[in-house]
Amino acid sequence: MGNKVPVPEKLSVKHSKKQQRYAGAYAAAVTEDDYGNVKHPSRPPHAYDLKEADVSSYEWRGPSSDSSQGRYPKKEVTRSVEGEAPSLSRRSESNSWKMSVANRHSTSTLFGAKVSVDDFEPIATIGKGSFAKVLQVRKKNTGEIFAMKILLKSTIIARNQVEHTRAERSILQHIKHPYIVSLKYAFQTEDKLYLVMDFCGGGELFYHLKKEGRFSEERVRLYAAEILLALEHLHSLNIIYRDLKPENILLDAEGHIRLADFGLSKILNDPEAQASTFCGTPEYLAPEILNGSGHGIPVDWWSLGTLICEMLTGLPPFYSQNLNSMYEKILKAELKLTNDPSILSTDARNLIQALLQRDPHKRLGSGPKGADEIKEHSFFRSIDFEKLYRREISAPWKPQMLSDDYIGNFDDTFTGEKADFDMSEMEAKLKNKKGMKDMFPQEKSRNYFDGFTYIEQR
Repeated sequence: MGNKVPVPEKLSVKHSKKQQRYAGAYAAAVTEDDYGNVKHPSRPPHAYDLKEADVSSYEWRGPSSDSSQGRYPKKEVTRSVEGEAPSLSRRSESNSWKMSVANRHSTSTLFGAKVSVDDFEPIATIGKGSFAKVLQVRKKNTGEIFAMKILLKSTIIARNQVEHTRAERSILQHIKHPYIVSLKYAFQTEDKLYLVMDFCGGGELFYHLKKEGRFSEERVRLYAAEILLALEHLHSLNIIYRDLKPENILLDAEGHIRLADFGLSKILNDPEAQASTFCGTPEYLAPEILNGSGHGIPVDWWSLGTLICEMLTGLPPFYSQNLNSMYEKILKAELKLTNDPSILSTDARNLIQALLQRDPHKRLGSGPKGADEIKEHSFFRSIDFEKLYRREISAPWKPQMLSDDYIGNFDDTFTGEKADFDMSEMEAKLKNKKGMKDMFPQEKSRNYFDGFTYIEQR
């Protein structure tokens, strides 16, 4: 094999034979060793999870001795790559943090409304990380079910993730789309941040993909079309998503997708602008990210092609257990797709090939018509995108939902834990870790999150 692909300096690689890739929807189950190196029992920070410190962490797959789970290995590799904080929205950045009052600890909005943790009742734990956890909650006065992510301010500040967190919150506030998760409330206390979002009872797309191995083409077509609409909307706002993968796609009770987790999103100054940060999930990285030539909106179309391939075949197209081998395959290897028509139709094969063009200028979706180029592909001939946007097309598959607060589509590693708002044990564990104590800011009351509060207008 040729020379190894260069990787950033801030890189740690961990191996774990026992842990499973899947760690539960909404949040990464993140642990650290005594030196603060991030280790995951799963590839991603999952949907809605805050990226770890100044890194984003990954785990990817290898073959399993269990043939029934051969597409999803038991052996993992986790790596951390230095990331960049996305900018605030180009259309509303000057007002995004002024739309709510900047009182240091108040949760009042400009309209006088208030919201606090006391307005919610915890029901179940559905995700947990090293400095964040996600609860299923019920709003006491309405009975509505939401997902609440709770973040430790001290860790965010110590790890220089303030702007990153603010930017993600701002993106969530300003994006309203039928296939993107919605932010309902955001508020804070002296030591915590709270984000209250849609509860998607179907859990992560990855949970079902791991369980079933691969999906039917009919099902993939709908998921891909809905993701296409979500990405098209982000691109219209000059936002590159940059972390498309099954773990960041949630399913609602009706079987439709919701794109989540904007921790790696980047807002460009204009549609032709280029970003340069090495970030994303290894299997889904576009060649232009790997070779450092600068990247823009087309990276999301590459990731869409990778996702479609994984949903239909059970594996990303250039998968390898070895990191550098996988990178070299992405950069140089011939795209090899199965010839089995029961797995890949001619239309599906052609679409994947068109999206996985290494030259971003030749990639489907990168031309003057943008996303319409992809919509017009024969793979989507049966999709009426206007009806789909209006949610007038039924999903061919619906997740089991026995009630509006059903949690059967979430990892029981988390749902079996006590559900409460307390984070003191988590914070104590972080402070006691070797080398971590001095990272925490001395001025605990200092507020870096003025204007964080938000209440969705209805």
